[in-house]
Amino acid sequence: MSSIPRVSGSGGRHRKPKETSPSVRRAIVVAATAPIAATILSAPSAFAADGTGGTENVSRRLAAPSDSTDDGPAFVKSVRPGTPGRPGADATPAGPGSVDQSIVDALEARIDDPRLGTNLSGVVLDAASDEVIWDHDASTALMPASNAKLATATAALTVLGPDHRFTTDVVYADGALTLVGGADRTLTTGDLEALADTVAARLDRAGLTSVEVRVDDSLFPEPTLATGWRADYYPNEITPVRALVVDGHTVEDTALDAGKVFAGLLADRGVTVGGEVTRGTAGEDGTVLARHRSEALSTVVKQMLKVSDNNIAETLLRATALGAGRDATFEDGTAVVRDVLSGTYGVSVENFEMHDGSGLSRATRIPAQTLADILDLATEPRHRGVLGHVVAGLPVAGEEGGTLGPEWGRFDTPDSQCAVGEVRGKTGTLTGAVALSGITRGEDGRWKVFSFVENDSTASNDDIKDALDGLAASVNGCNT
Repeated sequence: MSSIPRVSGSGGRHRKPKETSPSVRRAIVVAATAPIAATILSAPSAFAADGTGGTENVSRRLAAPSDSTDDGPAFVKSVRPGTPGRPGADATPAGPGSVDQSIVDALEARIDDPRLGTNLSGVVLDAASDEVIWDHDASTALMPASNAKLATATAALTVLGPDHRFTTDVVYADGALTLVGGADRTLTTGDLEALADTVAARLDRAGLTSVEVRVDDSLFPEPTLATGWRADYYPNEITPVRALVVDGHTVEDTALDAGKVFAGLLADRGVTVGGEVTRGTAGEDGTVLARHRSEALSTVVKQMLKVSDNNIAETLLRATALGAGRDATFEDGTAVVRDVLSGTYGVSVENFEMHDGSGLSRATRIPAQTLADILDLATEPRHRGVLGHVVAGLPVAGEEGGTLGPEWGRFDTPDSQCAVGEVRGKTGTLTGAVALSGITRGEDGRWKVFSFVENDSTASNDDIKDALDGLAASVNGCNT
């Protein structure tokens, strides 16, 4: 199989292409191709003549992607000298003009804010030229909190493809129905109701009135704690990571919980369910009676970023590892993230240490420069079809429903209110770590990419967030 060409001609001073690992190259080739047809099972079954999908292969749980259309805001990159074929409208990169100088002056004045403490990593880039406008210890690696989700999203979209969909199957064999988890963290009771409707009807046509119910969450290994996680994270901060969950329930065993919900729905439809719901593995000789497909990965990524969903992030990390031919573990998932960032896109992973997909790990360290480089990639037209969904998923300052909304107390101070509706950014908050990385238009009409990561301030997190919002408003130019 031929390798995917490396990213070239970025022109930025902060990215250096590196070799892509073979597993990631293979995964990206799969993500760029047409969907793979399911293998047909030949085992006889009471449902074989039904013609409603009973012969699908239950082993293929990570569906292949197709095309993507919703890419978020459009960006224009500069055509730079010596960079043939670079899309864009401007003939020269942005220089240190008056607007950029105003940003520098404002940020230099405001980083002495006592709320920010003394441990701040920050950078501002011009998105069109990739030039660094402002740098304050940008290569210093700090705890990024949920800004780590930017790396997780980038790897998932690249390896799996924006139109990848997660499947949940109901498989019948030997008097038992097995609910097979396929890493759909967005599965709802309504989705299970639709599966139960189909299954009950097919059982009735086959003359079967009694079944056992099992759950198969073997796509992922047994849950473990990531390096840097505390045991008390379970189940409120994050639930043990399993391949089957319904309605985002915060319980220790989300798979058995989902199976019990499904069994109850079958009983409501007149199917007798014998015994307790147990764990089991759906064999390939079973018959798929019903299948639910999730929304496209692009939509799932946007949901994860908008509300900073830790559970979606950890599920995507494992699915991405599987898509790259690796094991569904923290270690292999984060290794794939590194491979994608450095090998596929040429983002430096120097001083980059990542231990989970959500950013909950207190051992994770990522420089502001790396976070800004990740977002800068998403502004490039050549990456828009894949990574544009990262930008589209960023919460908008002052917009309800996202982590930059008024319900979170964001962009509601005199220093930042002027930037409501003008800034898109990914938030991050842990004890001792607050971060904000995003994009905004400067007063010159050019898109600016920024990242600010603060650690160890003695101020309250709310006060630190207000200070970071003010820095983002300074990049926008509305309070310079």
